[in-house]
Amino acid sequence: MSERKVLNKYFPPDFDPSLIPRRKVPKNSQQVVRLMAPFSMRCNTCGEYIYKGKKFNARKETVEGEDYFGIKIFRFYIKCTLCSAEITFKTDPKNTDYAAEHGASRNFEPWREEQAVEEEDRLAKLDEEENNPMKALENRTVDSKREMEILDALQDIRARNARIERAGQSDDLVARLELQTEEEDEEDEEKKRLDEEDEKLVQAVFSKVSVPPTASGSGEASNVVALKRKANVGDSEPALEKLLSESARTLIASKSSLAAKKRKTDGKLGIKIVKKKKKGV
Repeated sequence: MSERKVLNKYFPPDFDPSLIPRRKVPKNSQQVVRLMAPFSMRCNTCGEYIYKGKKFNARKETVEGEDYFGIKIFRFYIKCTLCSAEITFKTDPKNTDYAAEHGASRNFEPWREEQAVEEEDRLAKLDEEENNPMKALENRTVDSKREMEILDALQDIRARNARIERAGQSDDLVARLELQTEEEDEEDEEKKRLDEEDEKLVQAVFSKVSVPPTASGSGEASNVVALKRKANVGDSEPALEKLLSESARTLIASKSSLAAKKRKTDGKLGIKIVKKKKKGV
């Protein structure tokens, strides 16, 4: 069984399209199309309002004897939604719009009237300038004066915007400087706090130093406490003996004297020869 929706049809080898009879269609036949109302309108028969975007099944035909620079103009037939009266409108290529033709009137649109008035004024001005050179000169003078006023106003606006921008930049700069100062103060406080914590930790670990017993042989250590301090960068390194207590320096001096005596006796064999006196016969 063949598919319901196919793109290609089967043509037999002996198919001849010229043998197919052509359907005779009138030259200006109407076509049924589905469209939406191109503008808001009011029915002239019953007064019903038909708004833009309302969908209709319309009949379309080509307008005979009318075109715009070779562009065809089409006419559409629709029926009123209330009284079923026939309404017609056609395309307007000149204004790229639609124009109401029969059975309905287009609702008032202020912007369309303004555009029409402006166009009429422009055309009248051009006609007047063509016939009166002095009027053309006056119009050019007025236009140049208006342009100068516009440029002056634009320059004032630019100057004001630049001044506002500079003021905003100065405020931002002050805010950034204040923020930077606050960040530096916070960093200094944090650094100071860390230094204090390190100093407390050093004092807690190295504040008390045990001192060896004195040379008196009592065997009891004195309750002398030596405090260490943090050396500065520019200070010269002190001598090692100055960092010790008085008792420790005495003990080291005594040990050094004993070591010196020992070095003096190292050169001998350590055997003492004693000569005995001869007894008389």
